Amino acid sequence: MILFLTIVSGLAWTVVYVEAIRVGFRDKSYAIPAAALGLNFAWEAIHASRSVVTGLSVQGVFNIVWGLADVLIVYTFLRFGRSELPPWVTRKLFIGWALLLGVASFAVQLLFVVEFGWELGARYAAFLQNLLMSGLFIAMFAARGGTRGQSLLIAVAKWLGTLAPTIVFGGYGNPPFILGVGALCSVFDLAYIGLLWRTLSHRVSPGNMEPGGREEVPDLPAS
Repeated sequence: MILFLTIVSGLAWTVVYVEAIRVGFRDKSYAIPAAALGLNFAWEAIHASRSVVTGLSVQGVFNIVWGLADVLIVYTFLRFGRSELPPWVTRKLFIGWALLLGVASFAVQLLFVVEFGWELGARYAAFLQNLLMSGLFIAMFAARGGTRGQSLLIAVAKWLGTLAPTIVFGGYGNPPFILGVGALCSVFDLAYIGLLWRTLSHRVSPGNMEPGGREEVPDLPAS
């Protein structure tokens, strides 16, 4: 069962990354929130490198695949990310911010390893940055005023890719921390899926566009 759920998680997250690359180039944007992307890339670079040294496992193979995919997602962020920011953010400021974000992400991941060791450090960091990503996807939806640079496939695959390891590491005698954080991820992920589903089913037309080309997000019904 553990191997099956590990494969489910690995395949689901691979779908997230492949779709994020496709959507990023399609919409000339980036499809993973910046802070979460930095932490993910750092996590995968560190733990994939260790897998190569210590011997490949199923999870190690997925770590390598994700790390390679993240290179292209990082490229879409560097290529298109400045357009998401206010005009006063110059190219130099944007690059400086991106470098700072990258250095901070690697530092945080290494601190998790120093504090908790390789095994627990990887788990705790993965679930916490996963929760951060869940919240930032909702913030991205709100900031962009719609579904640009996003897709329902990313949202659903992200939820399933997190739910599987929540079951694995949240049970079998493991600390309740992972189960709790994983459950919170599902709450945010399902909320995000609901937002995308409702917006996409609204069938955006020219009459449903705000000035400037932003999608008009339908109001939530009164309770």
